[in-house]
Amino acid sequence: MISSTLIWLSIGAFTALGITLAIVATRANRGTATDYFLAGRTTGSIVAGLSYAATTYSAFMLVVLTGLTYRGGVGALGFELVYFAGLSLLVIFAPRYWLASKRWGFISPTEMFGARYGDRRVSRLMALLSLVFLLPYCTTQMAGIGLLLSGVTDDSFDLFQAVLIGAVLAIVWTLFAGLRSVAWTDAAQAAMMLISGLIAVGFAIAALGGVDGFVSLTLENNPEWLSVPGPGLWSLGTFIALAVPWFFFAISNPQVAQRLFIIKDFRSMRNMVLWVLGFGLVFTQVAVVWGFIALQVAPDLDNTSNASPALLNSGLIPVPVVLFLVVGILAAAISTLDSIALTLGSMVARDFSRQRGVKDRTQIVIGRTVVVVVIVFASYFALQSADIVDQLASLSAAGLMVMVPTIVGAFFWRRATHWGALASLLGGAITAVWLALFQGVSVFDPLLVGSVAGVSVLGFVAVSLITKAHPDALDFRGELAPLLATHRAW
Repeated sequence: MISSTLIWLSIGAFTALGITLAIVATRANRGTATDYFLAGRTTGSIVAGLSYAATTYSAFMLVVLTGLTYRGGVGALGFELVYFAGLSLLVIFAPRYWLASKRWGFISPTEMFGARYGDRRVSRLMALLSLVFLLPYCTTQMAGIGLLLSGVTDDSFDLFQAVLIGAVLAIVWTLFAGLRSVAWTDAAQAAMMLISGLIAVGFAIAALGGVDGFVSLTLENNPEWLSVPGPGLWSLGTFIALAVPWFFFAISNPQVAQRLFIIKDFRSMRNMVLWVLGFGLVFTQVAVVWGFIALQVAPDLDNTSNASPALLNSGLIPVPVVLFLVVGILAAAISTLDSIALTLGSMVARDFSRQRGVKDRTQIVIGRTVVVVVIVFASYFALQSADIVDQLASLSAAGLMVMVPTIVGAFFWRRATHWGALASLLGGAITAVWLALFQGVSVFDPLLVGSVAGVSVLGFVAVSLITKAHPDALDFRGELAPLLATHRAW
């Protein structure tokens, strides 16, 4: 077991680095809402790309994806590669998001869609649903921290202490300087997460006899894990249920969509996408291989979310590397948590409270208040549901599917109306909540995602066809076309 003293010292060093970056970021703040929530729209490609990567490739990877690999084998790689393929949506939507935000001064993604449909009820409903469906994902991050720290120290860290550490750091870094602080710390955390994962995997494979030894052990002990559908978790239905929502993650999750507003120019946007793709391709393989290694080292775990702690405690990996990876996973969870909280804060500040005459300072205060409330609630629920982190993450992704028709229609269907958007969002959300909470439909059942997607699409198309657009609605397709034409080679 790793000494809790060493864990505390590592977290202390990590905290000092993060606070230093946050303080430096604070000095660049100008006190405007745009600066606080979007870092003044001046972020370069490297910081933006690493921040996007840290936000999306979170503790989910080395806690949930590793656990899914441990439980179900190579199907987990296919599942995550579907998400990776979904990043191709950035090629279509990233320039449109960025141009619209610059053209009309949007700060939150939901604010943008409310303006597109000419009805603030659309933006407010999207913000409310984001809050509801992102809380489970926030809970996943907090629970991941708890499982990790308690697992590697044989419960010397209890769940409450671990969650408290994550909550305090996420709150402090977000309150310091908003998105600029979050982005800079995200960039450092992403680099730490990737490097520590690669080093740890290298040591673990070497301890198992190198690549040949590791492959031989896996073929001898777990051949079924290398085939499809594997030992029991993965079926076609389960794969569809989990993979489809994650394919649309890049546009359905506002915390990553808002990253598309912060880029300083089109060239930086192109390079940002390349950074994200490169990071994702490497880290996906790290997380899956990590799961297979854990399967060889600790083959009889009851809770597969403990696969990473079990491997870190195996003695195969040198203590300094274990500490580095522990801090890397902690960083991953915090980067996602503070990004979600900040985005939700911007939504409330812009969509619920922004009236004529409200000053930027007031919007920032509202945003900061929401950040604290979201992180506190996520911490509370993490203490109640730490053993079901994989289901919480998947429930979040399935619920946010309700956003997809409204988002796609905003850019590509002029006939889309605010009534269609409201019907789609409300109908899909009610369906998700009813099936998941009142009918007990599992996130592993394709009935959940299929019903949510079907109701959302049908409601959006049918109601839009029988209603008229709001007179204040914007024409994204027409007005953005000339701007897109000047950047075809982006």
